[in-house]
Amino acid sequence: MRHAGATLAAVLTWTGLIGALAGCDSDTVFGKPRSAKDLIRVTPDDRSKGVRASQGLQVTVPEGRLRSVKVVRIQDAEEHVVRGRLERDAMRWRPTGPGGDRLALAAQYKVDAVAVDGHGRRVARHTTFTTYVPDRRFIGYVTPEHRAKVGTGMIVKVAFNRDIENRAAVERAIKVTAEPGVEIAPHWFGRDRLDFRPRKYWKPGTEVTVDLGLRDVQAAPGVYGLQDKAFTFTVGRSQVSVVDAAAHTMRVRRDGKVVDTVPITAGAPSSTTYNGKMVVSELLDVTRMDSRTVGFGGEYDIPDVPHAMRLTDSGTFLHGNYWSGGVFGNSNVSHGCVGLPDVKGGGSATPAGRFFDRTLIGDVVEVRNSADGTVAADNGLGGWNMGWARWRSGGADG
Repeated sequence: MRHAGATLAAVLTWTGLIGALAGCDSDTVFGKPRSAKDLIRVTPDDRSKGVRASQGLQVTVPEGRLRSVKVVRIQDAEEHVVRGRLERDAMRWRPTGPGGDRLALAAQYKVDAVAVDGHGRRVARHTTFTTYVPDRRFIGYVTPEHRAKVGTGMIVKVAFNRDIENRAAVERAIKVTAEPGVEIAPHWFGRDRLDFRPRKYWKPGTEVTVDLGLRDVQAAPGVYGLQDKAFTFTVGRSQVSVVDAAAHTMRVRRDGKVVDTVPITAGAPSSTTYNGKMVVSELLDVTRMDSRTVGFGGEYDIPDVPHAMRLTDSGTFLHGNYWSGGVFGNSNVSHGCVGLPDVKGGGSATPAGRFFDRTLIGDVVEVRNSADGTVAADNGLGGWNMGWARWRSGGADG
């Protein structure tokens, strides 16, 4: 979702605005199934930080049944699926892998659960939490993941678990290189986030290596790094999609050729869509969008938004829309997102389904001709909206 005015962009930050707490869309009134938060209960709580290993992990429902649970643990930019099982009545899920219920330290967990309530209505929930990092240590959570295949607009993001006072030393300890070679520059956003990108979008086929040489690097008095690890990702084909909010269309260009023009609906005059270049940072087959999580009232609560592609941390999505009728190509009615024609449940042959199936994390979506300002460079992976000279000046020595 987006803002209810220019200031909302700063309200919800970090990838912690996950799909289950996203929100934006038309003013259509829906039925009121039990909320995902009430029906699907995840322990530890959503967006918890510093969770101790002994706290354990479980997913439960007080009624109905769980349909599926997927838990992913991310450490040092590597993704590991956490094995688990549903109990016989399908009302609780618990991990079954090595270590049992104990959580790994210095890790990020993502939980995706789908359930049906007592009336057979489908509800989805997505939560995240991070576990305790031993005292006097710091780590960096890296985007993208190790061995990922990404779009040409990918920006390397390192989010630290604590403020960095000695930014120059930490910056020097992180090396980002590419083959074929290209100049890559760092830019700090505050004291806990460091991004890297080249002057222009990556060339398809580029191999990028990120070397975290942080072990024993002093970030603040008495605070030292924990990681010493290198990982790589590959840049796939180019896809840049241009949304014209005034013309209500999205033109998809892949490897330099226009491959599709799709009718869309963008933000209504009271809740316009950001202009600027945004990068797909998350792909969700289905998610809940609730206006109350992004500063609106109770205008909508849609439990099963299909084909959701996150564009900003503050909640702007490009997603399937099955409830807005004939608005596509004709008018803008959303609360800031960009909607594509879809069907309930998400059809693979719909415009939204086709686009979703051909999209990579790191693909660029650029919005033009909206009655709004340009998205902030630190709202998601918005760094492409910053000129090269200004970007380079944001390094520790800039």
